[in-house]
Amino acid sequence: MPTPSDRKDEPIHYDADKARGAEIILTKRRNRVIFMVGLVGFVVLALISNWFA
Repeated sequence: MPTPSDRKDEPIHYDADKARGAEIILTKRRNRVIFMVGLVGFVVLALISNWFA
């Protein structure tokens, strides 16, 4: 199978199921903690900016 660099004249085609990318997979505990801290941090930042605005 030719690599994308070998087929420069052809457009790259992605199936709709593969291009969606809406699935978040957090398999490790560390990844889940970082994700949750980011969500909580965003909410806290929104509350603080609403309080001072």
